[in-house]
Amino acid sequence: MNRTARLRAVLDLLAETGQIEVDDIVERLGVSPATARRDLDALASQQLLSRTRGGATGQSVAYDLPLRYKREQHAEQKQAIAQAASSLVPRGAVVGLCGGTTSTAVASALAARPDVAEPSSRPTLTVVTNAINIAAQLVMRPQIKVVMTGGVVQARSYELVGPYTDSVLGQIALDFAFIGVNGVDPVLGPTVHDEHEAAVNALMADRAERAVLVADSSKIGRRAFASVGKPGAFDTFITDDGITTKQLNDFKDAGMRVIVA
Repeated sequence: MNRTARLRAVLDLLAETGQIEVDDIVERLGVSPATARRDLDALASQQLLSRTRGGATGQSVAYDLPLRYKREQHAEQKQAIAQAASSLVPRGAVVGLCGGTTSTAVASALAARPDVAEPSSRPTLTVVTNAINIAAQLVMRPQIKVVMTGGVVQARSYELVGPYTDSVLGQIALDFAFIGVNGVDPVLGPTVHDEHEAAVNALMADRAERAVLVADSSKIGRRAFASVGKPGAFDTFITDDGITTKQLNDFKDAGMRVIVA
């Protein structure tokens, strides 16, 4: 791992809990304590975190990091999840996608499908999203109708939130909603860092005939700040084969269908 990738990985670790210790970096990234401290000092000089004795805490700009910092994290698992999600969607469906790296991977998988790319006088797929990066990714596909929710941009996540977003979502019906989260627990349910994004994600799920969680197995057991939707809002959870047998059974006991990609 080169230095640039390592610094991004440190910021990703920091985004998980808002604080990090040198020992955490040593264990997770396999570097020496001296390297970990130098990396934290370098990020502090860029005002991306605040140094503490033995570690660092996040600043507002590092609370939930933009997608460009996360693209390499669990990429293989997210691609597998995205393919499994895409396989559920028939041609011509209306799909809701929230922001986040896994949802972005789902958008890529949908756009790459030969049946979606076929020339047609009508949209082969309609995608409703509050993520400006996903809209920009799909707008070049003439067969895909892209609908943006409107709203105020969250700089940390590239998602649109607020009453304008709610107004648009309240007037549409979705066949599927694929919602990425920062944490998912069989009892607490899905959670994200930001309460505004949680509200949009919950409404998008509510407007869908089928609401699907998409998250890699590293998110299982984690709890972020804001809950997404009421208990039972999601009937399906797509994750990767890193899920344990106990975790799988816990989700099934909670009444959720689990698809292991």
